[in-house]
Amino acid sequence: MSMGLYARWMFAWETALTTRDENRIERPLEWGFDHLADFGGLELAQRVERGELTSFDAMVELNQRIVANPHSFFDYVTPTDFRVEMRHPELFPTNVRPETLEAEREWHRRAEAGELRREPFLRFTSPVRTPYPENDLVNARWYPENPPKPGSAKKPKQAMIVMPQWNADAFSHNALCEIFQKFGVASLRLSKPYHDIRRPEELERSDYAVSANIGRTIAACRQAVADIRACIDWLSAQGYEQFGVLGTSLGSCYGFVAAAMDPRIRVCTFNHASTWFGDVVYTGQSTRHIRAALDHAGLTQDTTRELFTGISPMSYMTEFAAAKRRTLIIHATYDLTFLHEFSLDVLRNFDAHHVSYEHKELPCGHYVTGEFPYKYMDGWWMGSFVWREFRKLTREALEAAETAPAAPVTSRMTRS
Repeated sequence: MSMGLYARWMFAWETALTTRDENRIERPLEWGFDHLADFGGLELAQRVERGELTSFDAMVELNQRIVANPHSFFDYVTPTDFRVEMRHPELFPTNVRPETLEAEREWHRRAEAGELRREPFLRFTSPVRTPYPENDLVNARWYPENPPKPGSAKKPKQAMIVMPQWNADAFSHNALCEIFQKFGVASLRLSKPYHDIRRPEELERSDYAVSANIGRTIAACRQAVADIRACIDWLSAQGYEQFGVLGTSLGSCYGFVAAAMDPRIRVCTFNHASTWFGDVVYTGQSTRHIRAALDHAGLTQDTTRELFTGISPMSYMTEFAAAKRRTLIIHATYDLTFLHEFSLDVLRNFDAHHVSYEHKELPCGHYVTGEFPYKYMDGWWMGSFVWREFRKLTREALEAAETAPAAPVTSRMTRS
């Protein structure tokens, strides 16, 4: 009885949090072949126009092409314009609640009054281009690790790429990066496509990252994966050797696909995870406005799943399992956005693919994870896991260095 009462209370709390924002907009279904023009989108759109395929069948075929050859879709050319800019942090909220807008005004006031210091942000042009110039300028707040204490053992330089949830403001997950700093791991807190400073001016929310525009949603994942890997390229050029990714909700999807494509990512933390992108879109409480558009177009959960197979973690389990890595999965019992059954499906598939992982289950919902006391449980699990696994990588690297054969000594004759 008491568990039943707790579940009802938790579902009510979760529902209240997911319905308090009133600026979710239902937009009509769009196929968005133009957003995937360089990967057959243009060709398939022409076949649809000639009546050879329906729009649905054409988009399914495009997804099948991605899954059949994912590297041809997700690989990229490393940017050449990396730079670190010093800027005042800004909030970039995605809701219009009075308290949030007041907080945004206060941050602007403090910056103008000189009460805020400027912070470092990595900026570069995304390897994947979109019709939105502001979205194509990647933004990642830079948290270099604290200097080691005098006399401490030398260790490999380590760094995390951190990606918060869908519609996160620009301060979400910054506290985690500060924690990583303290135990010697640097972080890039990456603004996902269409989020905070990358959000087009016409939007209040990060709607273009996930929407009823199928092609644009797929392209957003492609861009996020390329941006994550480009961040690792920059870190490598700075001397970093060991890398991890931490993603929450939508960020966990992006992080998983990036790790599946890039064996350099050795430590993975997925905070709320699911196997099929389309299942979350169709059944999630926070995407109900997108489901409304899909329903109006006659789509079902099964057909929606088909439309997003190209960006679904389930499609790349084999690639993910191929690299030796350390993985943490956190899910929530009363999640109404990533339903509990979908998170359990991740664990079943990890077992089937012999992926080594740890998992933790929060006794709350998706949005309630950000509330007291659950946010502290969540933060402790993520922070302690990253700390522990990078320590293991350090030990392995030091042991490997000790057992490596010495380089042969060569002499060189000189002529006077």
